[in-house]
Amino acid sequence: MRPIDYRTGDATEPVGEGARIICHVCNDIGGWGRGFVVALSKKWPEPEAQYRAWHARGEAAGFKLGEIQIVSVKDGLSVANMIAQHGVRSQHGVPPIRYDALERCLAMLAEHAQRVSASIHMPRIGCGLAGGEWPEVESIVQRTLCDAGLSVHVYDL
Repeated sequence: MRPIDYRTGDATEPVGEGARIICHVCNDIGGWGRGFVVALSKKWPEPEAQYRAWHARGEAAGFKLGEIQIVSVKDGLSVANMIAQHGVRSQHGVPPIRYDALERCLAMLAEHAQRVSASIHMPRIGCGLAGGEWPEVESIVQRTLCDAGLSVHVYDL
């Protein structure tokens, strides 16, 4: 198991050489416009455009909780749109994050990253607007990505 590399910086400026993947949590209702996605969209239009197109095609195209979409933004750099948030607001005290969906997303991301020999870069996913708790998310990241031997970098501004 590799430890998570915590660093101060911008997750849209991933460190290192070679293939890199920036991952983040998306909701299952097609909403894009608050949180980390704003920074992504300022740098590259492709992740938002492909997410919106994926949502428009619906579940038949695989748009549902627990699924991922890998979007190339430039040579050697991709963004993983991960559907791990149900809606955008807490309901009956339950935050939008769905930890089981996040675990499925990260497991798929691990397989993809291993195939392309990529490192993984992220903000503290699922802990902003999605309402998740970092200790729970961190445990999932360790089980799925770090235990797979991947290099994982978590950025705090």
